[in-house]
Amino acid sequence: MTKTLRHRLAPMLLGTGFMLALGVSAAPAEELRIGYIAPVTGIFAQVGKDMVDGFQMYLAEHNNKLGGMDVKFIVEDDQGKPDAGVTKAKKLILQDHVQMFIGGLLASSGYALAPVSTEMKTLYISSVASADDLTQRQLSKYPYFMRTSWTSSLPHHALGQWACDQGYKTGVVIAADYAFGYETVGGFQKVFEDCGGKIIQKIWPPLGTKDFGPYIPNLKKADLIFTTMVGPMALQFPKQLRAAGIKTPIVGSGVSYDEFVLPFMGDEVIGDVSALHYSAAIDTPINQAFVKAYRAKYGKVPGYYSEGNYSTAMWIDKALSKAGGKYPGPEEFIKLMASIKLDAPRGPVELDDMRNPIENVYIKKVEKKKMFGYDKDELWNTVIKTYPHVSQFWTYGKEKFLAQPVYDRDFPPCKYCE
Repeated sequence: MTKTLRHRLAPMLLGTGFMLALGVSAAPAEELRIGYIAPVTGIFAQVGKDMVDGFQMYLAEHNNKLGGMDVKFIVEDDQGKPDAGVTKAKKLILQDHVQMFIGGLLASSGYALAPVSTEMKTLYISSVASADDLTQRQLSKYPYFMRTSWTSSLPHHALGQWACDQGYKTGVVIAADYAFGYETVGGFQKVFEDCGGKIIQKIWPPLGTKDFGPYIPNLKKADLIFTTMVGPMALQFPKQLRAAGIKTPIVGSGVSYDEFVLPFMGDEVIGDVSALHYSAAIDTPINQAFVKAYRAKYGKVPGYYSEGNYSTAMWIDKALSKAGGKYPGPEEFIKLMASIKLDAPRGPVELDDMRNPIENVYIKKVEKKKMFGYDKDELWNTVIKTYPHVSQFWTYGKEKFLAQPVYDRDFPPCKYCE
C-alpha cells in the first residue's frame, strides 16, 4: 500500500475502528418485528404448534432473515379464543411495536382481528383464518388486511362440483357450529345444488364436541355426508360414525383430514374424500422437498397449517427483497405482495384484486400407501383431481357472487330439508 493511499484511507479506517470499539456495526441490518398469534395451549394447541413450526422453519432456513432484514418473531397464545386474540394483537402493537401481525386460527378469530388492524393502522396477514367476508363484502373496512391462505368456501365450491360430477344426488351435512362451519357448508351446498344436487339435512354440533352419539342416529339416509370438523372433533367423528355401522360416503372439508390428525386416524377413514388448497401428497419436486425437510425437523408430515405459514414467510421474504430490505409500510407492502406470483409447496399462488389468493384446489382421497421414499405404509391425502387457478368467487364471477349474502347458518337455505 502506498503512502498516499494509506493517508486517504486513514480517516475511514479510524471511523470503522471506532464504531467496532463501540460495538456498532458499520451497516446494521434493519429489524423486522413480527407478531404471531396462535393457540399454543388449549384444545387447538397441536394445530397452533404446526402453524408456528411452519413459519419458523422458513426463518431457520434463511438465517432468521426475510428480505435481508433481521426478524424478531414474537409468538402470543390466544388459546383459539377471538377475544384473547384481540388483546394479544394490541399488546404486540403497543408494547412490542411490531410492524405486522400474522396468524389467528379460527374464522371467528379472523373476523375479530381484522378490525384491530384498522384501528391500529398495522398490517394483519391471515395465514390460516379463512373468514370469507374479510376479502369480500367487508374488505373496504380493512385497508391493512390481506390473506395468504384461503377463504373457507373456496375449496368447497370445487368439492360441490366434484360430488355432482360423481353422480351424487342427495347429501346431509354435519358441521361445527361456528363461522367456518357455515362457510364451508355454504360453498359446498351452493355449487352442489346449483348443479342438481339436494342437501336434505343440516346438523350443527357445538365447536369442540367429542361425543357425536346424540347426532349420528338422527342422520338421514342420503348419497353422501358432508362434514366439517376441526381440532379433536376431526378424530372423533369418523371413528364414531363408522362404529355405528354407517357406511355412507363422506366428503368433507380438508381440515377434517389434515395431516395434523391423519396419523392418529385408523382404517375407518380410508376412502374418505376432502378438498383443500394443500395436500402433503402433492407430487411435485418443491412439495416433496418441503415434506422431507419438515419431517426431518419435526418428525411428522406437514399439513396445511404448516405449509400455509411456511409459504407466508416465503411470500414476505420476496416482498421485502423487492422493497430493498426495508419494510415500506402496510399499504406499499400489500402492493408488493400483490405483485408476486408465488411458487409454493401447495402450487402457484397469486392475489386477486381483493387481497385473497387464487390457487389450486385439490380433491383428496385418504389412502394407505408409501410415498416419497418412506419405507412404510401410511395414510396420505392422495390427490385425485386438481382444479387449477381457483378464485374465491368460483365460476360465478365477482359481481354476481358479491350480490348474494355471505354464507352463514341460514344461507343457502335448506330448501330440501324436511
